[in-house]
Amino acid sequence: SLGTAAILCPPAGSCTMSVGEDAEWLQWVTKQFDSIAGEDKEISLEEFKTALQVKESFFAERFFALFDTDGSGTISLEELLKALSLLVHGTEMDKLRFLFQVYDVDGGREGAVVCQVPALSLCVGGAGSGCIEPEELCVVLQWCLRESAIALPEQRLRDLTFALFEAADKDRSGSITFEELKEELEAFPEVMENLTISAASWLKPPAAVERSHQARCLTWAYWHNHRATLAFLGSYTSINLLLFSLAALHHASRGGWVMVARGCGQCLNFNCTFLAVLMLRRCLTWLRATPLAAVLPLDQHVVFHQLVGYVVLALAAAHTGAHIANFSRLAQQDGHHALTQYLFSALPEVGGLGGTASQTGLALQGLLAAMLAFSSPCVRRSGHFEVFYWTHLSYISVWTLLILHGPHFWKWFVVPGCLFVLEKVQGLAWRRAGGLRIVEVNLLPSKVTHLVIERPQSFHYKPGDYIYLNIPAIATYEWHPFTISSAPEQQETLWLHIRSLGQWTNKLYEYFQEPKCPSPGPKPLSRSLREKRHQCWAQVGADGAQLLANTGCYIDGPYGTPARRIFSSEHAVLIGAGIGITPFASILQSIMCRYRRRKQSCPSCHYSWCEDLQDEEMMLRKVDFIWINRDQKHFEWFVSLLAKLEMEQAEQEPGGRFLEMHMYMTSALSKNDMKAIGLQMALDLLATKEQKDSITGLRTRTQPGRPDWSKVFGKVAEEKRGKVQVFFCGSPALAKVIRAQCEHFGFCFFKEHF
Repeated sequence: SLGTAAILCPPAGSCTMSVGEDAEWLQWVTKQFDSIAGEDKEISLEEFKTALQVKESFFAERFFALFDTDGSGTISLEELLKALSLLVHGTEMDKLRFLFQVYDVDGGREGAVVCQVPALSLCVGGAGSGCIEPEELCVVLQWCLRESAIALPEQRLRDLTFALFEAADKDRSGSITFEELKEELEAFPEVMENLTISAASWLKPPAAVERSHQARCLTWAYWHNHRATLAFLGSYTSINLLLFSLAALHHASRGGWVMVARGCGQCLNFNCTFLAVLMLRRCLTWLRATPLAAVLPLDQHVVFHQLVGYVVLALAAAHTGAHIANFSRLAQQDGHHALTQYLFSALPEVGGLGGTASQTGLALQGLLAAMLAFSSPCVRRSGHFEVFYWTHLSYISVWTLLILHGPHFWKWFVVPGCLFVLEKVQGLAWRRAGGLRIVEVNLLPSKVTHLVIERPQSFHYKPGDYIYLNIPAIATYEWHPFTISSAPEQQETLWLHIRSLGQWTNKLYEYFQEPKCPSPGPKPLSRSLREKRHQCWAQVGADGAQLLANTGCYIDGPYGTPARRIFSSEHAVLIGAGIGITPFASILQSIMCRYRRRKQSCPSCHYSWCEDLQDEEMMLRKVDFIWINRDQKHFEWFVSLLAKLEMEQAEQEPGGRFLEMHMYMTSALSKNDMKAIGLQMALDLLATKEQKDSITGLRTRTQPGRPDWSKVFGKVAEEKRGKVQVFFCGSPALAKVIRAQCEHFGFCFFKEHF
């Protein structure tokens, strides 16, 4: 058996289907029915619930009751095909009538399913009374909210019900007829468009079909968007081939094994030095402010560091293997030394300081293998960061052994090595200057720790920069990178928002949980962070104050990120997923500060003396900010900041669209889900009436489901506000999707890397 869910799910890769695909799908359903249904060739309610894969059973029961036309308590193949054929091939009105019947839940025939809802108990049968009462609408909306993982007060639910009922009940009769619902739906074009979608898409949303990576690589947009990376990789490969060839040809008279060993050795001189260059973070941050930033892939320096690390290990293995093969040949030819002597004894003819090239080479091979093994993500993210940290510190031993092993390595290493030492000395000087005090802590939903740290007077940074943070009370030697979420214009403190994803971040959250903060009653999401901090720590009392007083930290940085390019963009699209909003929190605050500066005018004559000036640090004409969250609670992290930005823009330019916000909640039923049509209409109506979103309290309406990137970027392209650059911070999987869309529209794409 293929499982119960197979009967209602279209084959993999299908989407909104054509007429031919619909017919094929119905045939496929027929074939699967025999293997899924029991001997009686009927499907029970429980099998139907599993097939729909819904979070709650209410809508599964409604669909089942409507499909079960004979009221037998099971669905036959004939009943199923008849219902699906109507939804697949039926007109827009057929589908709308089915939606009306789903909402008309007061059917009263015998055998109907009873839906238990607090304060309301309605009979969920098949055909209802022919009109929708307020109580019925309230039940449906409540189940929509539950399936969307949206928690609203009971009064808010009543407001939603009243908003939709008042709009749809045209004749004020106290109930909604089919004609009235149809008339109201026509005011929502997107909803009417969704009614044309195939029934297969209603019953199970299709998976997006992503264009193959191979096909994308052949497009001009892909090459244009990756030109710096591809040019770098081409140059890097060419340099290695050139170095290998020159060294190998220079030793051609000594045999093939020596040619391979010397060629790999020369490449190792370059690559072991280049490893250090790629981690000169302060130098790389300085380069971001130069014209070289446009041609060098500075954003991928950590990725290239990892790549070069793999190349070093491969070259070292080839170098060692070639020397061992050559030593074995020499031992057989002259017989003066055995192979073990070549490997483990100091012999002048072998090379190296004091003839120790073999011993230092074997030690280097072991150290490099250990560093690579303990640098893997499974080690770093499984609670063993200190193993990675201490094995990676062996780079000091590696460089020392390389100087002893290769007579020419020091020539390659002297300049980068000095820069590396200077950066480390500067970092140590910061730490020797004394620790910084954590002045406030706020524990946010989804285990996010908000740290407020005193800002040193000499600490200067750009919006979107990040620092390395060390808190000895959590782990003495661990340093972790976090984006600064406060704007540079905030002089006294630094903000960090840290989500608990690993061992160190979980320890941090638990450490500050020790002074238990009494759980207050539900508050609106827009409550300010400062208000929450004062309420929380005031209740904690002396214990909490003592904990903060004893908690110090050290910072190393700041270091630049791709976000520094935002202010030189014309049309910037900022996309944050979850905690990925943190770099944009700093950037949005700084953008609005510069925007206010541009709008300064004389209070008497209203002359603007900054408007016509070209601000070299602010070329932005338009900013689109997109924030994608899993559920309602995640919006509490920065909703107060976003509300402030909305108010500032309204004061500076009423009706202005310089900064547009777009919020998406992925757990909510999307607009192309038939079950959610009523809820989304109610939310839209109430938001229009109150000028406030029911989920976040912002003026910006929170959209359900995931963004349709083709529509989002299509709208951006239509605005023609200048060259579009997209900046993303979030999961790698989503980054691939957005990068592909950027290539399609010809937008530049930048992703945060640590």
